[in-house]
Amino acid sequence: MSTAIGAGVGSSFAAPAPGAAVTEGCEWVVEATGCDAAALREPDTLAALFDAIVRDLALHPVAPATWHRFPAPGGVTGVCVLAESHLTVHTFPEHGSLCLNLFCCRPRDAWPFEARLGERLGATDVQVRRLARPYGPAPLPSTGSGQAR
Repeated sequence: MSTAIGAGVGSSFAAPAPGAAVTEGCEWVVEATGCDAAALREPDTLAALFDAIVRDLALHPVAPATWHRFPAPGGVTGVCVLAESHLTVHTFPEHGSLCLNLFCCRPRDAWPFEARLGERLGATDVQVRRLARPYGPAPLPSTGSGQAR
C-alpha cells in the first residue's frame, strides 16, 4: 500500500521558463515500512538505490556518498551531497523500515518512490510527503535607471 501526503504529491513540476527566477525548491520526505531487513543492512543495496535516484532525476553529486553501518541490528545511514542539495537515508532493519530525504533547490519531477522502494527493498507501505521549500522572493523588476528597487 502506498500513500502520498502533501500538496502536489505525485504530480510533475514544470521547469521554470528560461530566464525566470527560481525561488522555490522541493523536498521529499519518505518513510517506508515492510522492507526486507537484510536489504536494509546492505550499504551496496542502498548505494544502488541512490545511484538510481541520482541518474533518473539528473542530479549532480559533488562527492561520493558516505555510508555508516551501525552494530547489530545493523542499520545504515547514508548521505550524498548534491549540487542541488542532499539525499539521505537511515535504515532500521529491526523495524523493517527506512527514512529517506531528498532536497533539491530547483523544482523536479517526482521520482516513483513507492514503486522503486517496493522493487528494491520489498517495502509494502511507503509514505511520501513533498514539501515546497521557498527560499526567496522573485527579484524586483528594474526601474529603468539600472538599479532595482
